[in-house]
Amino acid sequence: MDQASEKIKKVFQQRYQSTPIIVQSPGRINLIGEHTDYNEGFVLPAAIDKAIIVGIQERKDNQVCLYAMEFEQEFIVSLDKIEKTKLRWPGYILGVVDQLQKKGFAVPGFNLVLGGNVPIGAGVSSSAAVECATAFALNELFGFGISKLDMVKMAQKAEHDFAGVKCGIMDQFASMFGQENKVISLDCRSLEYEYFPIEMTGLKIVLLDTNVKHSLASTQYNVRREQCEKGVAMVQQKYPAVKSLRDVTLAMLDECVTNEPLVYHRCKYVVEENIRLQEGCKDLAKGDLKAFGQKMFRTHDGLSKEYEVSCKELDFLVEQVRNDDNVIGARMMGGGFGGCTINLVKEEAIPELVSRLSKVYKENMGLELKHYIIAIKDGTHRVV
Repeated sequence: MDQASEKIKKVFQQRYQSTPIIVQSPGRINLIGEHTDYNEGFVLPAAIDKAIIVGIQERKDNQVCLYAMEFEQEFIVSLDKIEKTKLRWPGYILGVVDQLQKKGFAVPGFNLVLGGNVPIGAGVSSSAAVECATAFALNELFGFGISKLDMVKMAQKAEHDFAGVKCGIMDQFASMFGQENKVISLDCRSLEYEYFPIEMTGLKIVLLDTNVKHSLASTQYNVRREQCEKGVAMVQQKYPAVKSLRDVTLAMLDECVTNEPLVYHRCKYVVEENIRLQEGCKDLAKGDLKAFGQKMFRTHDGLSKEYEVSCKELDFLVEQVRNDDNVIGARMMGGGFGGCTINLVKEEAIPELVSRLSKVYKENMGLELKHYIIAIKDGTHRVV
């Protein structure tokens, strides 16, 4: 058991005088395939070595007692009064309990201690990790016999209903199904998936955190969805079998959408990104990370210039590494308008790269640059 899990166990024993079962659920990265999930396309995520950890054990009454180590906060609620809360962190846990109850599972009272080392706000989906850890831990503790895929769907629905975020399924899926040194090619329509090895010898994944989150993010996310839907509707007039951008070709866009330039560019990015991801999986199968990395740069250009969900800070960081021989590939990661860039970097070059970028980022953007060095690890699992 690692140090973080030991700490959870110790805090749990001190607070509740019993020994918990412990579950780890990781955050995630996404190598290629951004804004494709809600268009029924493909994504290429992986679970990482930064995880949410929960300690959990049954109570003898009808109470749910939660304690978040990071915030040093306790939250107590009765099982017959599970509802949304003003405090954000309990909502991710209670949302899962709510889903279990709605599915007919009789959830007994329990104590839960929440901790871990997933960086909050860095775009690696700490919320999905909390939801998956909770679902997995309750399933282990009470023997509900729920499949991993059904736990993923419950975790996603918990985010929709209790956190109010209409996320795709990628975050929860990657957290639950991740495998060490492999990425997951996930079909967001059928939920069929395939693992591809990623050969990282001599390389590391480095997340560079812009330290900004522009307020445009949530409103523009909805606008992009509407623009994609509009493009699909235009194509459907001539090709009624088309259900989403997943079914659309570049030739169809050229034929049906060119009189709406903005909608055209939004749709063109998504169609090309799906093609890019499938070609990128072929690169990984051949062990050609250099070719894969070039596709990451092209993804960023599409997100910045055609889908227009980047920002000056993200663009600055990608431009700073574009011609650096020590960086194989880089792009913005996540919804956009802030957050992190994801970079494939030669391991020995990381200290000098971070030092250089921190200096020029502060000079040009007036902000501190945070960084995280990431490894690809297994998904949600029981530690003890």
